[in-house]
Amino acid sequence: MATTTQNNSFGSHMTEAATFAQDKLEELRVAPWASVVTGAPTQVTGSTGIGYTRSWNVVTNADGTLRTVTITINWNDRVDHSIQLRSAIAQ
Repeated sequence: MATTTQNNSFGSHMTEAATFAQDKLEELRVAPWASVVTGAPTQVTGSTGIGYTRSWNVVTNADGTLRTVTITINWNDRVDHSIQLRSAIAQ
């Protein structure tokens, strides 16, 4: 029973982390092109009470028409966890 509870808890945290990553990606997709840049890590707290650190890195291709965005979410629920979401945004 304890293992099932831990697995359910981890699933909830993973879902929240993916949602926080997707939210930031959507913000960047609708932002003006000039403001799609690497951002400093920010803290967000989920409904489960777990604190997440969200950071993103933006790399522009050689001709400046495509930006690759990597969003990383880190959290700790007695163990360190991390997920990354990667996408491309075209000008």
